[in-house]
Amino acid sequence: MNAIRNNIPNAITSLNLFFGCMACIAALSNGCLVAPYIVAFGFIALSAVADFLDGLVARWLHAVSAIGKELDSLADLVSFGLAPALILYSMMPNDGPWALFALLLPVFGALRLARFNVDTNQATTFTGLPIPANAIFWIGFTDWYYHHYDCPVWIVLLLIVVMSLLMVSPLRMFSLKMHNLSSLKQNWAQYLQIVATVVFVVLLGLPGLAAAIALYVLLSIIKREK
Repeated sequence: MNAIRNNIPNAITSLNLFFGCMACIAALSNGCLVAPYIVAFGFIALSAVADFLDGLVARWLHAVSAIGKELDSLADLVSFGLAPALILYSMMPNDGPWALFALLLPVFGALRLARFNVDTNQATTFTGLPIPANAIFWIGFTDWYYHHYDCPVWIVLLLIVVMSLLMVSPLRMFSLKMHNLSSLKQNWAQYLQIVATVVFVVLLGLPGLAAAIALYVLLSIIKREK
């Protein structure tokens, strides 16, 4: 029974990886699906749900393990690094090498996850942009990009470089987890981030997610300076 209990969180993490692989397939299925990028978004969202639940269940069952942590990072790399990169790759002009720049995202995402796994100082804050936030940004941006295909390629390339470097940057970024919900002074950035994200998505739709991540970076910089 202990073996079954201890592997329940790993099974949920495996679902994260499975949905991430399905997102990759959908991202490269142009012509096979009516809206492949929307399908890919859906699978990434399912990966995010599984990513949230595996840690929750592991703590509830007291089944946290080193293997689970490593498996979680491998799943996150596919779901939140490779899958968004392939969505972007499939949308970029394929008459040159520019689309390959999208693969910088999983490369730098892997570096970010490897550092996270050996860093014991990222319990309440993060060093560099978390890879799920990277995925959220690209869901928002690629939805906008799909409807604004005349966007200059250099802007997309610049964003790829910026997001890649943010993942491995030394910038301390706050977590949305709040231990003292009544402390507005302590949690002002978290409350502002949550409210702004809802407003952005209501007003802008999916592109509002990209704006929300841009705000997250800005608030982290401001919070660090205080």
